[in-house]
Formats: sequence, structure tokens, C-alpha cells
Amino acid sequence: MPRESKLTLNQIEAMRPGARTAVRTCMGVKPSDRVFVLTDRVTSAIGRLLSEEAAEAGAQATVREIEQIGPRPMTELGGDLRRELEAFRPSVTFYAAASQPGELPFRMALRVFLTQELMVRHGHMPGVTPQLMVEGMRADYKVVAALTRAVYDLGREAREIRVTTPDGTDLLAQMSPRLRWVPSTGIYHEQGQWGNLPEGETFTCPHTLEGTLVAHILGDYFSEKYGVLAKPVIFHIADGRVTAVESENADIAFEITEYLDSAENGRRAGEFAIGTNVGLKKLTGNLLQDEKLPGVHVAFGNPYPHETGADWTSKVHVDVIPLNCTIAMDGQVIMRHGRFDYDLLGVSPTGR
Repeated sequence: MPRESKLTLNQIEAMRPGARTAVRTCMGVKPSDRVFVLTDRVTSAIGRLLSEEAAEAGAQATVREIEQIGPRPMTELGGDLRRELEAFRPSVTFYAAASQPGELPFRMALRVFLTQELMVRHGHMPGVTPQLMVEGMRADYKVVAALTRAVYDLGREAREIRVTTPDGTDLLAQMSPRLRWVPSTGIYHEQGQWGNLPEGETFTCPHTLEGTLVAHILGDYFSEKYGVLAKPVIFHIADGRVTAVESENADIAFEITEYLDSAENGRRAGEFAIGTNVGLKKLTGNLLQDEKLPGVHVAFGNPYPHETGADWTSKVHVDVIPLNCTIAMDGQVIMRHGRFDYDLLGVSPTGR
């Protein structure tokens, strides 16, 4: 099990501006708010900073570690945590904890409970690290939000999206008007809204997906285990499902295949997303931030049915990220080799 890393005072203070952005800019915390931070031993320094910044904004704040509630991995949302949350009556919540194998069902149940039943504003930060707090959380979220909305407006009208990369990705995604796009702007000031922080993407569930995807980052617990892959993993996809996984590292290919096959619909393409955080320039090995890098990422498994309107689900959700994407929506190229066409999108790269 991962242990809490020891951080110096300077390292902790370097994260504070990112925590302030998360609290004030992203979640819009005010003195009238009640903020509940759920963290763990590994990321407790980040959890405490979020709580401190919420208190600094005038809100009533509390922080709890998952290990105080139950053993890890926590695989389901238990009654003790439900009751504690109901008793505190939060208006804003943060989940800032390390990712562990088998915890996806718990995190998804928690998020649905918070946003659908308690109607909180929720900042979701599984796998957050100090590096993410000083990089992705310090982006200009006015630019991120404007770009996200522009890509969202085009995406929700698109019926066919083609994605290629110099190293062999060639995907054709067919979209359905029945399936919703979700703009994840990083600005969540309305009750019931949530997003993964650091933020910047718009996503949907594809109607179907065909082709080849050359991935340099893998999601779920693979991100923490492998970081940026020394050798890419190649996914072959037909009729919206993974048909084969290849890699020079046969052990990784086997492990991914076994994990996808561990749950119903695990091989099915459940998410098609476009990253819009232009403050990011390179991969870190941490999916939470890397999936926001300008480009495309795809996830196999759970399609976030509450958000996208998909009529199926899965207990796994494994994101995969290619690099240097060229993206064409219904033939209109909105990105070349990882760079957005700002003029076409009608967005200023400086936010002015």
C-alpha cells in the first residue's frame, strides 16, 4: 500500500496557489458553504491544504482520511460514510486520494451520491499529486473554460470524428445525437455540478469506434503503477470494442486484457474525450492531469451513464491516451499535431 510522502514546508506552500484555485476559482467556495474533504494518508497534505483554503474563504470545513472510515481498497460506499456526510450537510466536497485497484465502484457510487442525492458541488481528484497541484491546478481556467465550451459546441453537433497521430493512431468515432457531450470547464459553481481536477475536457460516449489507438498513458491504477509507458500499448478496436491489446511488454498487454475482461462491457468504448487544458505541455504519468492535455483520450468500460445518457454500464473504466493528435470533426480540422486552431474555434489563447 502506498505511504504518505514526506513533504517539506516549501513543497507544501508551493501547492497552496493550486489549492486556492481549486477552492475559489473552480468550486467558487463562499463563507456560506460547508466543505467536506475526503483524503487519505498518501495525499493528506493536499487534503489539508484544500480544507485550509476553504476555511480561509470563510467556509466551515472538515477533512477526513479514508483509512479512518474503513480498510483500503474501499470497494463500496458504506453506511458510515453516508451518515457522516448527511450529518455534516456539505455544499461542496473534494475527493483527493490515491487510486487503488478495485476502488472505482466506490468512487463512482460516492460521486453519484454526492451530486445526485446531496446535490453538492464536487471536486474529484483521484490520484492527485504535488506535481499536479503546481501544474494543472495553476492553469488559467478562464481560457480553459472558453476553449472547452467552444470544442463542446462543435462536438455535440458532430456525427463523425477522425483522430490520427504520427505514431499510428487512426480512429473513426461515430456519434449519436442521443448521447450527450459534457463540458468539463473546471468552473463548478452550481449545485450538483462536478468535475475531475485538474480540469479541462469535454466528453461523451461514442456510438461506436473503429481503428487503432497507440497509447502512452493508461488509466485507473495503471497510471500510478506504470506512469508514462516506456513502450506504447496498441489497442485494436472494432464495432466499439477492444479486439486485441499489443505491446512489446507482453506482461502489460496481458494485465490490461485481463482487467478489461474482469467486468461486463469492460472492452466496450465508453468515453470519447478531448482535452482542453492548454496550460499543460507534456505528460506527467498521472492520468488525472494527462487526460486534460490537448488531444484525445478514450476510455474502455463505464460510459458515465448519468452524464452521457448511455443505457449500459461497467465496473471498470480504463482511459488510454495517444499523443500529438490531429482531430477532424465532420471533416473540419480543429487540431493539428496537438495544437488547437484558435481562429476556427473563436477563442483567444490569452483569454483576452
